Amino acid sequence: MPTHSRLLRVGDTVRFDGRLHTVVALEGTAVRLVDEAVSASVVLLPHLLMSDGFEVVTAASPRMTVPASAVLEGLPPKAVERAEWWQRHLVEVLTGRPAHAPDGPVKTEYDPQVRSLRQRELAKAAEIAASGTAVSLTVLQDMRARFEREGILGLVDPRLRTVPDGTGRADRRVVAALRQVVDGQTGKSTVSAQVLRRRMERLVEAEHGPGVPLPSRATFYRLLAAVTAGRHTLGSARTRRSLAKQSDGMFGQLTASRPGEVMEIDSTPLDVLVVHEDGTVDTVEMTGLVDIATRTLAAAVLRPSTKAVDAALLLARAMTPEPMRPGWAEALRMSRSVLPHASLMAIDERLSKAAAIPVITPETIVCDRGKAYLSDTFRAACRSLGLSFQPCHPDTPTDKPHIESTLGSVATMFTQYLPGHKGRSTEHRGTDPASQPLWSIHQLQELLQEWIVIWQNRPHDGLRDPFMPERAMSPNEKYAALVAAAGYVPVPLGPQEYIGLLPREFRAINSYGVRIRHRTYDSPELTPFRRQPSGTGPGGRRWEVRYDPYDISRVWVRNHREGGWITALWRHLRTTPTPMGELAWDHTRRVLAERGTDPVTEQEIAQAAVDLLDRAADGPQEPPAKASPRSRKDRKVAARTRTTSAPSWPRPAPEPETEEAETEPENDSHETLADVVPLGIFDARKEAETWW
Repeated sequence: MPTHSRLLRVGDTVRFDGRLHTVVALEGTAVRLVDEAVSASVVLLPHLLMSDGFEVVTAASPRMTVPASAVLEGLPPKAVERAEWWQRHLVEVLTGRPAHAPDGPVKTEYDPQVRSLRQRELAKAAEIAASGTAVSLTVLQDMRARFEREGILGLVDPRLRTVPDGTGRADRRVVAALRQVVDGQTGKSTVSAQVLRRRMERLVEAEHGPGVPLPSRATFYRLLAAVTAGRHTLGSARTRRSLAKQSDGMFGQLTASRPGEVMEIDSTPLDVLVVHEDGTVDTVEMTGLVDIATRTLAAAVLRPSTKAVDAALLLARAMTPEPMRPGWAEALRMSRSVLPHASLMAIDERLSKAAAIPVITPETIVCDRGKAYLSDTFRAACRSLGLSFQPCHPDTPTDKPHIESTLGSVATMFTQYLPGHKGRSTEHRGTDPASQPLWSIHQLQELLQEWIVIWQNRPHDGLRDPFMPERAMSPNEKYAALVAAAGYVPVPLGPQEYIGLLPREFRAINSYGVRIRHRTYDSPELTPFRRQPSGTGPGGRRWEVRYDPYDISRVWVRNHREGGWITALWRHLRTTPTPMGELAWDHTRRVLAERGTDPVTEQEIAQAAVDLLDRAADGPQEPPAKASPRSRKDRKVAARTRTTSAPSWPRPAPEPETEEAETEPENDSHETLADVVPLGIFDARKEAETWW
């Protein structure tokens, strides 16, 4: 046993309890040993050192085997030669063997088993001095410590080392100032490199005085390229701010094992011009709800601006079946999709006529901190549905990346095909996108609903089986797989529950019915309550009315006397053409042959998608111009006369038609409609001027 003490390291071979062991771990005062029979044991370090027969047989090799060419590349030749000279001497001090002969005999004066470290260092200092190079013991000890800590790179003069950040051997004060300038540029407008250079020079002078050498123009540009790599400092300010919001560490991974477990909601303006209900031409905002597990776009609505009631109604739409519309391809039916239609029919019979969009009941809703989502209305809707409400961190869009990506897909795969597309910025905008034949907001909502059904059958890159990563699944395929694996059973909302989530207003029931938003709604069931007080609500005279902002064809009046709801239809719904009826749909090109319950093919889905995008790109079919194209004012006036389409999603069954409605003349549909003549608004002051 050696008479001197030494450090015990991982990798040492020791003799303990009559057997050879290898030190595999050191934690505090505990030593983990593994013997020759691969049997592990844990021994306290004091007990190990005090035991009889303990001996360090073979010491672990120090960190000194890194090739010089791997870490000394780019350094001056003299610095490399000096580091290699020191390495040869220090290896001999630490191991007792020359660096060029690691398996050779151990020199007596450097034998670690019989000589202490200080004795070996004194012997080496004397040897170097005898060769004509004066090296003190303090310098040798410092070089030995740096060599054990950093390897051969620690033997190089720190002033000659290159920093592995792309800035080379530039003055650290200049680099630090440039980094500070670049960091401060994140939230500012984009400027040129010359402005950043001047800011850096002023900052260096303010912190270190005028004596710091500044880099040349070429050197500055190299430093700027290294410091701003991946930050878009000289590029798009929007991209720069977006990158700054990303997490500095590793991105987390949220895994949802069943549909509806986690869903994300968000709003974004679409880069397309539409005609609003008041006849004005402006952009529209889309609010969408995406399921993380299946990437299903469960619901999406278009509004001039998102309000709390729109976000609450979106939750209800995700929990109700999406019916097929007239003119949709048969390939888009749920009965012809991969969805488990037969098993879901036992839950809700409405699915027999539904489109291929799964009904998903949310469990957790993730949203940003917009006013529409933090409002009491949206929170109350979440509580009534039993949903967990989870706002994101402030100004952190990476907390809901799935809805951000989905809304971006809508912009690139749908919006760009529409007339009136104005691009994402003025740089990408055409001359006059408003001069094109524009869709109304209700017409565009119908096209979007059809596109979403096609989206559900499109392979999604984020839906890949870990065991078959080369094959991407569609949202409907993923939903079918999770339903079978997780035993998920969706519970759609009933009509009464759906109406309860709609926005409400209080209106009087007059002789002509109920009027909301300048539209009159009536029903025979309202007759006993005309001009009668309700007895509840503000003042006790008005009646509670629920309406759907996305379906103006009907409203629901609460029956305060007998309970339930009374469905009142819009008076002009049957006498005025609907927006979808105004379009010259080519049904023969779009409606596929009826094939019963045969599975839909990919070619049918692709053809339906092409037809939809072609129709969207053609724009609404307007009557031919007689002498000159219709002016913008004419289009606005015509837009005011447009109605909305038929009900878009399941509602309570409409009341049976009256005999008067059934006896309408058969030739009404063949009559030629007269041109719309815009009527001015009566102005009493202007009218009075004409009297004189």
